[in-house]
Amino acid sequence: MTAQYVHPELLVSTQWVADHLKDPQVRIVESDEDVLLFGGGHIEGAVKIDWHNDLQDQLVRDYIGREAFENLCASKGISNDTTVVFYGDKNNWWACYAFWVFKLYGHEKCLLMNGGRKRWELDGRPWVRGAETQYPRGAYKATPQDKAIRAFREEVLHHQAAGKPLVDVRSPGEYTGEMLHMPDYPQEGALRGGHIPTAKSVPWSKSVNDDGTFKSREALDQLYLNETKLDPKADLTIAYCRIGERSSLTWFVLKYLLGFPRVKNYDGSWTEWGNLVGVPVAKGPEPGQPVKVS
Repeated sequence: MTAQYVHPELLVSTQWVADHLKDPQVRIVESDEDVLLFGGGHIEGAVKIDWHNDLQDQLVRDYIGREAFENLCASKGISNDTTVVFYGDKNNWWACYAFWVFKLYGHEKCLLMNGGRKRWELDGRPWVRGAETQYPRGAYKATPQDKAIRAFREEVLHHQAAGKPLVDVRSPGEYTGEMLHMPDYPQEGALRGGHIPTAKSVPWSKSVNDDGTFKSREALDQLYLNETKLDPKADLTIAYCRIGERSSLTWFVLKYLLGFPRVKNYDGSWTEWGNLVGVPVAKGPEPGQPVKVS
């Protein structure tokens, strides 16, 4: 018998989405790295949430505040009881990122379309062009940020010093320090290369199949529990990447597919850590040893 994810109900298929295009209780949200994709073709009835312009404060490196998030949701026709289904490009990096931000502000009913845009296209399903659908304004009240799913640099500094679980989900070249950015992207963004001491390397791409869907429970168990030796009973596991989008995908895998009880996304990630004065950095293929905090 095939093992199930711990929370399979949070993943929906392209067929499920196709069956709910007219469901007034469902809002389909596309979030991409390529900001031009939505206009060129999106799922009928979907709205667009731009990770940078919509979810990020433009004056402070942080997410939009609680009131701005409430306004964003209301403007997209999302109310507190709306079921929000996220999908996007890049194997759902930004969809997972938007999902995580919605959880940060306490939205209860969040789902992810398994495989994102890639799976929708492979299934031969139609796109519609043009601007997003305008919905009646929703009624939305957000909660304060849920700090149980977000890690900050001081916490990460003490976490590594204690030798607690850290997962670096970037590419091997970024992890070792050979590269300062993802492959095929400009090599900029950090003054130091390498990884946070004690962090184990598990590139996000190992969690997904060629069609963009997540790998099976057995394959994920093999990757994270047997090969990487992460402890699903650990008090806290922290994942990071460069700016928090790839690690949002790994956060989703660990928390909802494998059922780790406490997982945080360090969204400051390497663009913060690799530019900080005085923090330790490890280089090479090995995690390295904890560095004491003075």
